Amino acid sequence: MKHTKSLVLALIRTILLGLIAALVLTPVLLAIINSLMTEQEIVANYGSLGKTDTNIFVNLKLIPDWVSFEQYYRVLIATPVFLRMFWNSAGLVVPIIVGQVIAATLASFALARLRFPGRDALFFVYLMTMMMPFQVTLVPNYMMVERLGLMNTPGAIIWPGVFSAFGVFLLRQFMLHIHSAYIEAAKMDGAGYVRIFASIVLPMVKPGVAALVILLFVDYWNMVEQPLIFLQEAAYQPLSVFLSVIQKDMLGISFAASVIYMIPMMLLFLSAEHYLIEGIQLSGVKG
Repeated sequence: MKHTKSLVLALIRTILLGLIAALVLTPVLLAIINSLMTEQEIVANYGSLGKTDTNIFVNLKLIPDWVSFEQYYRVLIATPVFLRMFWNSAGLVVPIIVGQVIAATLASFALARLRFPGRDALFFVYLMTMMMPFQVTLVPNYMMVERLGLMNTPGAIIWPGVFSAFGVFLLRQFMLHIHSAYIEAAKMDGAGYVRIFASIVLPMVKPGVAALVILLFVDYWNMVEQPLIFLQEAAYQPLSVFLSVIQKDMLGISFAASVIYMIPMMLLFLSAEHYLIEGIQLSGVKG
């Protein structure tokens, strides 16, 4: 009886998880399918979008009438502006990730393992800035960026991202999981803080760093508000800005650009999924 009950519960759980996975993956699947349609078929399926009348129709098709790579040709070759915006996204995200990983590992080591006056108060300030939404800090950030002469430059996005508090919070919680015996043994052997940080702490927090890289990539790869405010010239804007405002006469290009834009994020997640799970799990455990 108990065995049958457990099988039924497992079956119900599997069905529910399958339905949730289908709902989550449906937009991705539709984007890929529509990117392989011709412009004429896309217009026929979504031709009434944007109209103000009540006769709005959307024809969701899972199989294209004719498989076409016209949209990818237009995005990658015929219209270089989209490819340039893609590299603009990479040019913003990569420096932010590299810079924040360096700054966060150093700061979190100091906040987790060094003892100095005001350490806990300083970490509390970090938490306060992390909990504030972007809209609250928008005006101070705008004034600071303008005073520093970074307006309409990639630095207006990169520098605030490098010194964001999220990485410090995540890695500090992860470093607290490291048992103090490792550090005390290294001190007894004559190792200084630099050697302890490089030889002991960094190798042990690799899952946390990997989780931070993935979370930062997802966050900044999809950012829209910051580029719209601080990058007023279209030449510096990332592809996420274009994808946030889909025009009716560019539906085909939008689907192809969306698929291309998803590829780096999907590859990163699939290649480092176990690091993400392990890093998030251990970040909440205090040793």
